[in-house]
Amino acid sequence: MSSDDPDAADDLTHTTDDGDVQMVDVGDKPDTARRAVARGEIRLAESTAAAIRGDEIGKGDVLATARVGAVQAVKHTWETIPMCHQIPITNVETDFDVREDRVVLEVAVETTGKTGCEMEALEGVTTGLNVVWDMVKAAEKDDDGQYPGTAIEGVEVVRKEKREL
Repeated sequence: MSSDDPDAADDLTHTTDDGDVQMVDVGDKPDTARRAVARGEIRLAESTAAAIRGDEIGKGDVLATARVGAVQAVKHTWETIPMCHQIPITNVETDFDVREDRVVLEVAVETTGKTGCEMEALEGVTTGLNVVWDMVKAAEKDDDGQYPGTAIEGVEVVRKEKREL
């Protein structure tokens, strides 16, 4: 099945007819307002989550540092995902929920342009969660130098919105 929409799931839009990799040409697409929201979480020891809530992690403010990392990742997605376009980011929102044994991060990205921003939202979540891990790894490490139970999970796009201008 084929479509003229480069965002259609049934089209392999990043390959030429010969099977070579290519960046999608979005030049003729109209500008639209777009928003994408991604979410993921990192499982932690309950004591580590409590230390985050109490701002007791030796490296500093875990959530503030992770927020900066998430925003930086959003702005640089085009540099790390080979077929992503460089897009004008108009807004980034980060929302952390420190639960009993995990931190949930939701990143919302907004842009006005010719292509979506879901890859940017995903990059923000994964980098933000990686920063959390980096900030708490000393607290998570067991006597053998391992991280039992620590895992980044459930990273997904939970919402995409598109509005014609």
